[in-house]
Amino acid sequence: MDTNKKYKRYERLYLQIEGLINNRDYLTANMATVVAVLHHKMDHFFWTGFYLLTEGELIVGPYQGPVACILLKKDTGVCWAGIKEQETVVVPNVEEFPGHIACDSRSKSEIVIPLKDITGRTIGVLDVDSSSLNSFDQVDREWLEKIVDLL
Repeated sequence: MDTNKKYKRYERLYLQIEGLINNRDYLTANMATVVAVLHHKMDHFFWTGFYLLTEGELIVGPYQGPVACILLKKDTGVCWAGIKEQETVVVPNVEEFPGHIACDSRSKSEIVIPLKDITGRTIGVLDVDSSSLNSFDQVDREWLEKIVDLL
């Protein structure tokens, strides 16, 4: 998808999600809604979901796509990099990312966006995988960060 088309699609999805999330007290329901909208509206999303920090471990939350790893090995992989760096991580080729966790061998590229609570503490990540290389760019980063901020 060309950059302009992608930007406009995200713009529409942002407004749709904003309209659906009308109570921030329902975090799990809101995460499930975000995942459903993104997964079914963005053609290049192969796996879309959240991993949540629970007692120092990253455990799968709401997601859509193939079966996920339930618990991610501590301090390994792209999701943990997003937690540790406290910023979005874009990986053009997961095979080149040290310690990548392959929950599904069809995943080729990935983007991870930290999820923060109202105090700014990181409580998890939005993780999106694509079955194609180099699927994620600055447009994905910008809009996915805005969407996660809605939570």
